[in-house]
Amino acid sequence: MPPELPPPIRHRLDRTLDQWRQWRCRPALRRRPEVLGRLDSGLSNYSVLVQAGARLVVRIDGPRVIDNGLNRQAEWRALQDAHAAGLAPAPRYFNPELGALVCDYLPPDPPREQSLQEIAALLRAIHALPPRHQRLDLRARLQRYESQLAQCAPRRARQLAPRGARIRDLLGELDTAAAALVPCHNDLLAANRLYSGARLYALDWEYSAMAEPLYDLAVTAHGDDLDAAGSLALLRAYLGRRETTQERARLQRCGCVYRFLEILWYAAAGASEAQLTPRLARLDALLQAGPG
Repeated sequence: MPPELPPPIRHRLDRTLDQWRQWRCRPALRRRPEVLGRLDSGLSNYSVLVQAGARLVVRIDGPRVIDNGLNRQAEWRALQDAHAAGLAPAPRYFNPELGALVCDYLPPDPPREQSLQEIAALLRAIHALPPRHQRLDLRARLQRYESQLAQCAPRRARQLAPRGARIRDLLGELDTAAAALVPCHNDLLAANRLYSGARLYALDWEYSAMAEPLYDLAVTAHGDDLDAAGSLALLRAYLGRRETTQERARLQRCGCVYRFLEILWYAAAGASEAQLTPRLARLDALLQAGPG
């Protein structure tokens, strides 16, 4: 067992491994998987690589899952649809009581640069998946993150309040020109994209929900720290044409919303001043730049 796992996580991981006969693997497992080591994990969960013939990834929820408002049942359904379309690893086991998810392990190809055309094609494929009931509520997420920050860091919450008011204005503008919703990943950063077997996959579908496609593009563009020219290049690769003035403006507004939500999330997680300062600078520059 990886020694760096907290005891409650180790306990739930052990119980998940004990359920190996219920994992939907093809071919079926013949023995209890053994732990090979811990993989890189986010602040919301812990991921462990295991092996029992095939290699699989076991993810155990951390303490922030409820705080982040994640819907694991919706994620499980999204994973099934995404895998059927060849966009995600196969989901093999889900136990909400244990906070456990098991998926196939995708061995990464040698590092290579992902072109904006490839990323745009992956986004289009995600947006073409079957519609679902789960919807992204950006206002609710903003309120949740602000409430968390007010409880754990009230001074920081007060400092960010003026920017929060501006973001609410932008959300109002986005609501005024509502766009059609499609299945979105909503967290398609470089860390959640992987080449395996010469195919580009999307990993970590925990934020997936019906949302505006331009918000999904904004998350990817700003999560990858693309500049204004790079963001527009991604948009054009996605659209297959030059963007309209309205699309350009909407992408910029979505980017501001994402940047602020990211700051709130990191601040509530205890990020240092050095970690937050560059993120605040990027948000302020984006707010000042306007739609362009």
